[in-house]
Amino acid sequence: MKFIDKTKQLNLKMIIGWITLLLLFSVLILIANQVGYSTPFLEALPGMLILSLIGLLGFILERLIPLKIPVIIYISVIGMIIATPISPISTFIIEYTNKVNLLSMSTVILAYSGVAIGRHWNEFKSMSWRGIIVVAFVVFGTYIGSAIVAQIILKMQGII
Repeated sequence: MKFIDKTKQLNLKMIIGWITLLLLFSVLILIANQVGYSTPFLEALPGMLILSLIGLLGFILERLIPLKIPVIIYISVIGMIIATPISPISTFIIEYTNKVNLLSMSTVILAYSGVAIGRHWNEFKSMSWRGIIVVAFVVFGTYIGSAIVAQIILKMQGII
């Protein structure tokens, strides 16, 4: 079957790597959260630990369940289940995770993405000029599309 992947193996080294990466990102996000949004480090720490735990559980489930489903689906489903009003822990989860600003997380994740792309700079330089034009249009289109969506949502909320 195309939907089943039996090659995913979970091991301790993999889990330790995920935990290390999540802790590193958590510290950077908490610093960005404090600098950018004046939320004290220790005040946002429980929410960041909750978000990291959700991420870790998603990574583990993606390896344990032999289906070809992206890890982001597992993480999203876990987050939605524990934050829905019918969940007995939703109030706790929402209270603490609200102290971690989305933009501080986005900043750190986008910085990591930039570094990851930078590591493949030689491959990017080897593209033909047509490929570079396509990449430029994709980046420009994504930026313009994001700006349009943000404009619409801000207008709907009466912020601008």
